[in-house]
Amino acid sequence: MEQRSQDLDLIWGLEAIAVAIGRTVRQTHYMLSNGKLPAKQIGNRWVAERSELVRFFRQAA
Repeated sequence: MEQRSQDLDLIWGLEAIAVAIGRTVRQTHYMLSNGKLPAKQIGNRWVAERSELVRFFRQAA
């Protein structure tokens, strides 16, 4: 089933992702660079779907 683009709650950029997960930019960069967060790099920018981040942290808790 394909999800509509307006249903996606995308977070663009390292700083915005850091704010969303309550971590420093440095900590977030480390987690993103090492594949520890559900996100993708598109060009030079990181993008994450808010619901995927929430799901990730709920599973980890």
